Amino acid sequence: MVGGRARSAAPRDLAEDPQAWPHANLGRHPAAAVVQQIAAALAGVLAERRLSLRGLAAASGVNRQSISDLLAGRSWPDVATIALLETTLAARLWPDNASEPR
Repeated sequence: MVGGRARSAAPRDLAEDPQAWPHANLGRHPAAAVVQQIAAALAGVLAERRLSLRGLAAASGVNRQSISDLLAGRSWPDVATIALLETTLAARLWPDNASEPR
C-alpha cells in the first residue's frame, strides 16, 4: 500500500524528469504511473469536450484546485474523487492496465 514516505512526494516528483509530466517515465513507481494515466485520460476528456476546470468542478462537486493538482501530478487523488469525476463525465479514467508497469 502506498503511504508514509512514499506519498510524501507528489506523483510527478517520482518521475525521472518531472518536467515531462504527464509523459514522464514512472516505471519504478507503479502507483504514480496510475495517477499519470488518470491525469492523461482526464486531460483528454476535457480537451475533447472543451470543458473547463470550473465547469467540471461545478458539475462534479470536486474542488477546481483538486482537479488542477491531479492534472499536474501534484496530488494523490482518492477513490472518491476519481469516482465523482468518472460519474460526472460518464467516462472511465482509471486505466484498464493499472497493474501493469508502464
